[in-house]
Amino acid sequence: MSTPSPGRRTVLRGAALTGAAGFGLTGLTACSGSGSGGRDPRQAVPTAPVDLGPADDVPVGGSRLYRERRLVVSQPTRGDFKAFGAVCTHAGCVLTSVKELEGDCTCHGSRFDTTNGEVLTGPANAPLPEVPIRVEGGRLIAGPGD
Repeated sequence: MSTPSPGRRTVLRGAALTGAAGFGLTGLTACSGSGSGGRDPRQAVPTAPVDLGPADDVPVGGSRLYRERRLVVSQPTRGDFKAFGAVCTHAGCVLTSVKELEGDCTCHGSRFDTTNGEVLTGPANAPLPEVPIRVEGGRLIAGPGD
């Protein structure tokens, strides 16, 4: 007596469920552990000076995300610049947007105050790391001085 072979639909459904289950486990792993997905948010802090461009690019009373540099800069009042690493302290995603003086990480919904780095909405529970910033010749320079 032979056992019937599973049909094509059964095989494909099983493969899809196995892939989805593996994806779910991977997603859970990225969110577990130290709360930073194994990534240290301080890695977003430059170890050498970084020229971010004209200081005028950051609006007074607002923020600008330098996503490719993993930095967020705010100017709460004219001439008062604040900079922070833009790597979310929850799972290590780079912030995705800023609106006025708030930075958003859409990976899991965390929001940060861009004037002090503090968490406004979790799941992140640690503030963004502060980065030294200064204006030289009308340009923003983030990171340590020379």
